[in-house]
Amino acid sequence: MTVAVLNAALRPLLEGNLPDGVEPLWFADQDELLALAPRAEVAWLDMIKPDAAAEAIALMGGLKWYNAMSSGVDWLPLDILRERGTALTNGAGIHAQSVSEYALMGMLTMAKGWREVVRAQDRHEWLAQPPGKRELLDAEVLVIGAGEIGSRIAGMLRVFGANVTSARRRPGPGDLGQDEWQGALGRFDWVILIVPSTPETTGMFGAAQFAAMKQGAVLLNFARGTVIDQDALLAAIDSGYLGGAFLDVTTPEPLPSDHPLWSRENVHISMHLAGRAQDALLERATARFVGNLERYCRGEPLEHRVDLAQGY
Repeated sequence: MTVAVLNAALRPLLEGNLPDGVEPLWFADQDELLALAPRAEVAWLDMIKPDAAAEAIALMGGLKWYNAMSSGVDWLPLDILRERGTALTNGAGIHAQSVSEYALMGMLTMAKGWREVVRAQDRHEWLAQPPGKRELLDAEVLVIGAGEIGSRIAGMLRVFGANVTSARRRPGPGDLGQDEWQGALGRFDWVILIVPSTPETTGMFGAAQFAAMKQGAVLLNFARGTVIDQDALLAAIDSGYLGGAFLDVTTPEPLPSDHPLWSRENVHISMHLAGRAQDALLERATARFVGNLERYCRGEPLEHRVDLAQGY
């Protein structure tokens, strides 16, 4: 019998859909979780605080597989999972449509000056001229981190007629490699960050990268706030060199109400909502978990397994 410790919030979606041979143990609060944790062979703990998950995982001496709904797994105690040889799967791809729509929304919002249109409506003011006239047609776009989400964004942008270049660790034909994209930043009107959060990507975009960008270009970040040097971003914004930034992620989160990023007219902050702006998130995550649980029970390889040496 495979013992799975599961968040009771997922019970309506999971109950009746679990494969034979699985004993679910449902927890409704942190005390129940910590009491059940030593029995876990499989665990899916999403929708609890990271420190509570870490405390529970530390007690799961027999844990063989941990499932996470998020794409990023930097909030988990990866060192413990590595030491114990625990398999880790993530939610890579289940947020792809929602994040891609946010990326397009952000680009169009900034290209057309849509914030000014909304403010004019709030003032009951009829604008004589559009506040933004940029188009995505023929725009040069660099997507750094072309996984499932980055690839979806690129596909959507090509429908709009944008010229999209992808940058990835293992470049394919037409892609830029890890050592190439920085030297090419000056070509692009838009730069989109969707890299995994690892020690290698922390602070990867700083003063040197902003200076290398095309004047007036816009940066969009859907990775982690730590990927960007925010002081360098503010300097590039305030100097007038950078055309703007659309930030779904910041450091810290929530961003303090007095942080200067809030007050910059050409900075848009979407409060880490992009991946969760969908009705189907839990259904997609549940379907993926159940499919992997069936594979686990049959002794087959798990899909969307995280390379714990790489961190994604």
